[in-house]
Amino acid sequence: MHGTTLGEALITLLEAHGVDTVFGIPGVHTVELYRGLARSKIRHITPRHEQGAGFMADGYARASGRPGVAFVITGPGLTNTITAMGQARADSVPMLVISGVNATSTLGKGLGFLHELPDQRGMMEKVALFSERVTEAAELPDALARAFALFSSARPGPVHIEIPTDVMVKPADGIGAALSNAAPPAPAASAIAEAARLIKASRRPLILAGGGAKQADAALRSFAETLGAPVVETANARGLLHRHHLCVPASPSLKAVRAVMADADLVIAAGTEFGPTDYDVYGNGGFVLPPNLIRIDIGADQIARYASNVAIQTDCAEALGALLTELGPAHVAAKNGESRAAAAREAALAELKPDYIAQVRAVEAIRDALPGAIIVGDSTQPIYAANLYYDHDRPAGWFNAATGFGALGYGPPAAIGAALAEPEAPVVCLTGDGGFQFTLPELGAALDGEAPVIFVVWNNRGYREIENSMLKRGVEPVGVSPAPPDFCKLAEAYGMASERLTSIGDLGHALKRARAAGKPRVIEIVVD
Repeated sequence: MHGTTLGEALITLLEAHGVDTVFGIPGVHTVELYRGLARSKIRHITPRHEQGAGFMADGYARASGRPGVAFVITGPGLTNTITAMGQARADSVPMLVISGVNATSTLGKGLGFLHELPDQRGMMEKVALFSERVTEAAELPDALARAFALFSSARPGPVHIEIPTDVMVKPADGIGAALSNAAPPAPAASAIAEAARLIKASRRPLILAGGGAKQADAALRSFAETLGAPVVETANARGLLHRHHLCVPASPSLKAVRAVMADADLVIAAGTEFGPTDYDVYGNGGFVLPPNLIRIDIGADQIARYASNVAIQTDCAEALGALLTELGPAHVAAKNGESRAAAAREAALAELKPDYIAQVRAVEAIRDALPGAIIVGDSTQPIYAANLYYDHDRPAGWFNAATGFGALGYGPPAAIGAALAEPEAPVVCLTGDGGFQFTLPELGAALDGEAPVIFVVWNNRGYREIENSMLKRGVEPVGVSPAPPDFCKLAEAYGMASERLTSIGDLGHALKRARAAGKPRVIEIVVD
């Protein structure tokens, strides 16, 4: 009976860290990493492309709050995954990518081995938070512990671990998991006290909530009510404070939102990096950093990028809880918070063009037909519109690739990952006909994994946002009308039910039928 190899030990260690799903495509350079997988409790999902593996891991992580894990081969498998890692880096998504690499003795010599790269790890260090090569079995527990400690205690992102093919087969008997209980740094008492002093002196406080606050719904709600402060949400914070009288689910790029921010005498920014895709999406330079600013962020490097009156480095829920304690029950909330929030909501919605308002209504139809759904978006018109103004009803239930890195084709595989992470929740992928064609084959992965994603295809026959941008700049449109296939026939080819709609008014009933079926389904909306 053979001893345990490093490849087998990897699976056992991942189980010890709570991993229940991995996304990957096996190859000759990762066969040994799969040796223990069939006997484990970990579920393996096979995408149709390694980029899909990364996007599935991303969607799994965003929906569950737990790291998504991908297994990919050396060389092209890993380079295919870099786009997904770039999206995860931009949006602070915990992702662990484990890859093979050629035998140790061949690395960096340019001998022409299969899948060889000049410096694979060096390439990965440019996009991953860190990249580590395991050369001995005893190094594996610490490499994994370092990754999971980062995920739980700092601003997360993609991490890469590579294992040479000759190391995968090394004996690993007796190695155990180095489990981490790493937590975010505790907020500094002096920072909490100074922030509370500023809050007590303010009369028109305002809160900016970003993606870093999406797991802090209850704390944010209590904090906003205690201060009487409107809460402006970036796209990655949508779903917090649904229909709350202090919620402003509108982009800080809108003039109306900038106006309410400028009127505030104190801004508390919770888990937001002030990225231009949220704060200056039109590129007009109109965003001005608030002069009186309290920043809450888990990352010291992020806090250091902008000047603030007070910086609190910790998890958002922890910071908000500490501030509530410091303020005490006697704190008197600002009296005009509700009216300021209501005025901002009304003015922000009025700022949208009629076609954008119609697209927001289409997204609201999805939400209202399937309460508590996770809506995963690609870069398509209704997603752009709803990122400007839309109130979702589930914390961490609205995310897309139309901010940050902006990768087309993200939606379908990320939705599959989300559905596998949260099997009880309805999951809708809202994608355009152009973006869907980037990752169409992942329909097969949805079937394999029994992920009941409802793929809603906004078919306007091309890249209409790009075409509009060309026209606006006086450029004759070129390359923006790729012919779409018959999406319903493609679904049929996969053995998947489908519907084609010509009216948004029919969408709600179609979604309910799809949800009742409990299987992957395509709904195509033909847009005039």
